[in-house]
Amino acid sequence: MFEKFRYHILMHLIIFMWGFTGILGKLIHIEAQYLVWHRILIAFISLMIGLYFLKMPMRIRNRKALLKVLGTGIIVALHWITFYSAIKLSTASLGILCLSTATLHVTWIEPIVFKKKFSWVEFAFGLLVIFGIYFVSSDFDEKQYLALALGLTSALCAGFFSVFNAKLVEEVPSSAITLHEMGIGLVFLSGMLLFNGKLDSNLFKMTGGDFAWLLFLGICCTSFAFIATIEVMKKLGAFTVSLSINLEPVYTILLAIPILHEDELLNGNFYAGSAMIILVVIANALYKSRQRDRVLKRRMG
Repeated sequence: MFEKFRYHILMHLIIFMWGFTGILGKLIHIEAQYLVWHRILIAFISLMIGLYFLKMPMRIRNRKALLKVLGTGIIVALHWITFYSAIKLSTASLGILCLSTATLHVTWIEPIVFKKKFSWVEFAFGLLVIFGIYFVSSDFDEKQYLALALGLTSALCAGFFSVFNAKLVEEVPSSAITLHEMGIGLVFLSGMLLFNGKLDSNLFKMTGGDFAWLLFLGICCTSFAFIATIEVMKKLGAFTVSLSINLEPVYTILLAIPILHEDELLNGNFYAGSAMIILVVIANALYKSRQRDRVLKRRMG
């Protein structure tokens, strides 16, 4: 009993840290591309050390699967770049709110990848989210609209890599997938910076506070969170974890008020739209829960 309660606490600590990643986009005062580069580098090194000592799988022997993982790793890098670019242009609340729509992208990507039946109920949830975004963006200026577009692009990327990883984990250990995705993400982003003439000494210009937050972001919010999530899933199940992750935008918005004072920047329409989107995302998860229970009953009956 105590063990299960302990893992529930650990799960919410992980979600809390993920919610804090949006706040860090504002607290770290360097460009979004530089922020992501450092996050991936720190995560890659710390993850490699952690997996080595925990004796978790690190290699991908299947060449075809390796190419798929590397392609997905590029999508992960694009997801983080667009996510933090949106936050830099606007607010942490907007960035994480856009990201919460990723679960609804999964509803149309998953049937294509896994060849499942398309759900019109989940499609209707998606339409409600669009209505919620209309409320959120009712008073936006041009800069805010660009941030919204970047945030929604980030959510689309998150939807793609979530489904692709769910498919890849059927043949490749999740630890090896994440390590290789961090590696290719670092290579891809380094190439992007080089192409844009930004792979120079400015990459390492930051304050001591920025460096400390980057270590926290790369080690705690990325490497530790990943390894801990694997352990939590073993105890509580993947569905319980995925359902609880829907609380991430709630944590971020609640943290953004005392830390970043974003309540002074956002109006009532934003919070009305936010509440609608979050409720739809949770309703979608509960709907999937009922569908899952029905499938299990049919198999047992």
